[in-house]
Formats: sequence, structure tokens, C-alpha cells
Amino acid sequence: MQGQSASGSSAEQRSRRPESSGGLWDSVKKAAFVIGSGLFLMAAFRNSITWHLQKFWGASGDFWQKQWTNVYHLFGGNEWALFFVGTMVVPTLAFWLFNALFIVADLTGKPTFITRYRIQMDKNNPVDPVKLRQAVKKVLANQVFLSMPMVVVAYKVMRWHGNPCSLELPTFHWVLLELAISGLLEEIFFYYSHRLFHHPAIYKHVHKIHHEWTAPVGVVSLYAHPLEHVLSNMMPAVIGPLLLGSHLATTSLWFTIALLVTTVSHCGYHLPLLPSPEFHDFHHLKFNQCYGVLGVLDRLHGTDSVFRQTKSYDRHTLLLSLTPLNESIPDKPRKED
Repeated sequence: MQGQSASGSSAEQRSRRPESSGGLWDSVKKAAFVIGSGLFLMAAFRNSITWHLQKFWGASGDFWQKQWTNVYHLFGGNEWALFFVGTMVVPTLAFWLFNALFIVADLTGKPTFITRYRIQMDKNNPVDPVKLRQAVKKVLANQVFLSMPMVVVAYKVMRWHGNPCSLELPTFHWVLLELAISGLLEEIFFYYSHRLFHHPAIYKHVHKIHHEWTAPVGVVSLYAHPLEHVLSNMMPAVIGPLLLGSHLATTSLWFTIALLVTTVSHCGYHLPLLPSPEFHDFHHLKFNQCYGVLGVLDRLHGTDSVFRQTKSYDRHTLLLSLTPLNESIPDKPRKED
């Protein structure tokens, strides 16, 4: 009997291995699809908007190169001012303008077009204004007292081994490649730094602040202890442009995308045509699942095993209709005692 049990256990493990390997491969393919689709849409959007702008203004030649040259001369060749605006002002404005829409929805419940897509239907309906105000203040403090100095350091480092404000723009294909590499580097550095902050010896002193929100809202994406903001919010996003010596145009675009994506991940609404926030929303709900951005390393380390057994996982997809996924894929009804 003992031999049969061991044999059965061994057979069960062998049968599970292909499934685990296949699961990891599925996760890699999903990550590649997400990155590839995003870059494809960016390329299509860029080509479309370039054509319309050239037609409207009668511009000839490389439209974007000409606009970049005009901006460069507008700053009188002051590359530090140009770098600061591109890496700090532009992404920050995009962050707050995008979050303003979610803040209005969280506080007022309107427009209903947004609120009907809430993931945790019984939470933040409406959001506690005092708690939200506290989050906004901390986010502003992190941006002013931590993000700004990091931009200064980034400029010094990038000037040391290149020219981030070169008059010549990189080719669009090179920009897409750098965005893909920066996205993969962010996944690696964010996953491991995030797991580190969940270590019991660190969590209660640092990361617990971020997890005060079990049902997050957009602005909470940067609501964090100063140490976490530097090592887990900023560094994973900055490491790509630093290592690649990216042009300011690429860095500005990447920082803006990263801020908008983390806002969507925390917004609490699974909206049509936007990336699914189910993965990170589940992390805030359960704490010990779904640490990464793309999910590849979670699948590799098995830190999404509980998530994959839930309806949230079934809903973790791009919504292509106007029907909320909590209606088309509802949670199982709770058993009454």
C-alpha cells in the first residue's frame, strides 16, 4: 500500500508538471500579447495622428522631428529645464488629469458609466473623503520631495553616459523596443522589491501604509511610505531608461505610460478597452497574491495560485463590450448558514 501511495503521488506530480509549465508559458504569451498589442496600437496611433497633423498643418518631412526641434529651441537649449518638464511635469500632469476623473467618480458616484464597472461593488461607494484627502496629500509629498530629487539624479546619470536631450530623435522602432525592454525590467524589479516589502519584518513598518486600502482607488497607486516610493514605485520604472540611455522623448513617454497603467491597476474599475485591474485589485484584497505587473513572475513563483481559482481570474481579460464583467461573470452566491 505504501509503495502504491508513493507511486500514485509520483504519478500525480508528473501529471502536474506539464500543466505548471503550460501555465507559465500561457502567462509569458499573455505578457507578450499585452506588450505587443500595446506597441502595435501605439504604432498605429502614431502613424494616424502624424498623417492628420501633417495634413492639417501642411508639414513636410519628419513631422515629429520638426516639433521636437521647435520645443528644443523654445527652451533655448536649456536641456536641464527640458528634461525636468519632460520627465516630471508632463507625466505628473497626465497622472493627475487621469486621476481627477476617477476621484470625481469615487466621491460622487457619477458618471454611472464608470461606477457600474466597479470591481468591489460594496466598497468605496462613495469613497471616504477624509481618507482620500490623506492619500492625495501623501502622494503630492512623494512627488515633490522624492520624485523630483530622483529626476535630478537621473539627469546627472544619463548626462554622464550620453545625451538624453539630443536634437536627433530616435527612430520610432527603437522607441518601441526600448518601451518593451523597460516594461520587462519594471516587471522584474517591481515583483522582487514588492515581495521584499511583504516580508513580515518590513511590511508593518513600510508597506502596510499602501495596504490600508483593501479596495484601492487610482491615486493610491503612489500612496506609499517614502522608502517604498523610491525603491518599488520609482526605481523599477527608472531603471530601463537609465540602463538604455534613452532619449528624453522615450523616457517622457515611458514615465507617462507607467503612471497611467499603475493608475488603472489601482482604480477599482474594470472599464472597457483598458487593461484589466483585476490582478492587482486581488492583491489588495488578499495581500499575499499577485505581486507583479504582467503576471509572468507570479506564475513562475506560484504567487497567483489562489487568484487563478477565483472568478476574478476569469474576469482578468480585456473588456470588449459595454456589459460589466461582474454581471457577465458574477461571483458565486454565498452560502447562507
